Amino acid sequence: MKNVSVILPAYQVAKYIGAAVESVLNQSYQDFELIIVDDGSPDQTVQICQQFIDPRIKIIRQENRGLAGARNTGIRHAQGKYLALLDGDDLWLPKKLERQIEHLESSPLVGISFTRSAFIDEAGNSLGTYLMPKLKEITPPYLLRENPVSNGSTAVIRKEVFEAIRFKDNLHGTVEDFYFDEYFRQAEDIECWLRILIQTNWQIEGIPEALTLYRVNSRGLSANILKQLEHIEKVIEKTRSYAPELVAQWEGPAKAYQLRYLARTAVRLQAGSMAMKLIHQALAAHWRILLEEPRRTLMTLTAAYLLGFLPLDLYNQMETFALKIVGATQKRRILQDQSS
Repeated sequence: MKNVSVILPAYQVAKYIGAAVESVLNQSYQDFELIIVDDGSPDQTVQICQQFIDPRIKIIRQENRGLAGARNTGIRHAQGKYLALLDGDDLWLPKKLERQIEHLESSPLVGISFTRSAFIDEAGNSLGTYLMPKLKEITPPYLLRENPVSNGSTAVIRKEVFEAIRFKDNLHGTVEDFYFDEYFRQAEDIECWLRILIQTNWQIEGIPEALTLYRVNSRGLSANILKQLEHIEKVIEKTRSYAPELVAQWEGPAKAYQLRYLARTAVRLQAGSMAMKLIHQALAAHWRILLEEPRRTLMTLTAAYLLGFLPLDLYNQMETFALKIVGATQKRRILQDQSS
């Protein structure tokens, strides 16, 4: 039995899946199994995976159930004490599993370990900037506002955490165990982490190193921003069903912070009008976000307006200069946090 089960959903990522698998096989920590869940992918994704000859790799095929459904299938088949999630278009640096297993084994109250992430473009080139979430003291109100786990490729979770939130349902013709809620096609991770924090005593905690490479994939993301907003509202409604007092107190701030996050995503995709609309909605939902996090809110607001009104060439020049400064500042902070 392997100590870690790596769960890799595979759906229409033929362009990236080979590099993702290699980043797992190249880990310094080698006591793992790699469970690739073919979620009914219509392209060559699975054929590429089959080219890897390694006894630790298991490929499971199913009709399309979405990301949550693929992860649930992987969890059901997992034999490891720890479960690591990786999306098919992202990458891990070689020390990722090693550092997070050390983190979990030295922190018995932590159920979910995550890392910071570095942005890469569709070709795998570094963009020089990072996802810099809060690492400790993550509470349900904070998680309603922001997702510190950041993306689907950073988390390593104790299997017993998933066992604690397991529920049964019949969605596909037979009664099965479920962990992620398959009614959510987006924001399923936020919904799951919220249930863990509210319904169990496990903690969520990050380590300062940027050991995940998060690919910025522009395909269809403008439409996905609106879908993500819809699913975040569904997360709030589901959470209200079992934690009404929490949602009553934090619903306004939660929507504002999520809208600001989506506005930043729209800026990154250079969707100026959408970015302005989203940041305006954020301020309307909870104007105090300006007082609580003035720098990030004003930066998002300014970027949205500059993108909306400046010629694109001029905006791109200003953005390149600003991102160099931001990236250098983030890198210094990561190094400082690691040393401390």
